[in-house]
Amino acid sequence: MRALERVRDGMRRDQVFGFLMPRGLPVLDTSHNTILYMEQVSVSFDGFKAINDLNLYVDAGELRCIIGPNGAGKTTMMDIVTGKTRPDTGQVWFGQSMNLLEMDEPQIANAGIGRKFQRPTVFEALTVFDNLELAMAGPRGVLHALNATLSGEQRDGIERVLSTIGLIDEQHQNAGQLSHGQKQWLEIGMLLMQKPKMLLIDEPVAGMTHQEMDRTGELLGSLAGEHTVIVVEHDMDFVRSIASKVTVLHQGSVLAEGNMDSVQSDPEVRRVYLGE
Repeated sequence: MRALERVRDGMRRDQVFGFLMPRGLPVLDTSHNTILYMEQVSVSFDGFKAINDLNLYVDAGELRCIIGPNGAGKTTMMDIVTGKTRPDTGQVWFGQSMNLLEMDEPQIANAGIGRKFQRPTVFEALTVFDNLELAMAGPRGVLHALNATLSGEQRDGIERVLSTIGLIDEQHQNAGQLSHGQKQWLEIGMLLMQKPKMLLIDEPVAGMTHQEMDRTGELLGSLAGEHTVIVVEHDMDFVRSIASKVTVLHQGSVLAEGNMDSVQSDPEVRRVYLGE
């Protein structure tokens, strides 16, 4: 029996009638407390089923960790949510009213879904402050940034993000001078400047020192509530330190779900993931 076969009343996305949905890009509706619905999603590449009848539900404001062996479908799952990959079958909804399969990547980003890849991609020749300014929600482009004057509200927004990511003292340093962990935090800050509702974070602590890992755990924990945070990670000690709920993927579908203790004690998880 799959872990997600039990669907709560009022949770399923297909209970929202189509004629009630506004045209264009609707306002995010999480009135059922669920922000992400993936239902019966499958996708194949050259005959290999990367995602196989996946059912995944994530609550608004939740910090969810997703784990699984290599090839389990974790990256493909994130690709589908962000519009990079289109599934062969299934439904993917952001809240009650946004059909992500009818939106392209820029529309999905503008709707409030931000993604951070494993390798940090910051502008190393620019200062930390300038990186955050360029990432600010609103009109884009270097020419606009060069000619625009920041308002007090915008400066306050950057200062808040600098405080959140712990880089106030480094704000005038070039990003290239930061440590690996600091670059990861800066990129998370750049996503926060877009005011996302949901963040997809891919292996945030790879290559970090233990001290940086602890700080990253504190940072991600502080974002939950105001944001929904989905973390894909291989480091089990780190997952245990931050996760209240863990989803285990295997062969493109959900193998188990629950707190870390229940997941680690699951016989199937131990067999396919822990090698027992």
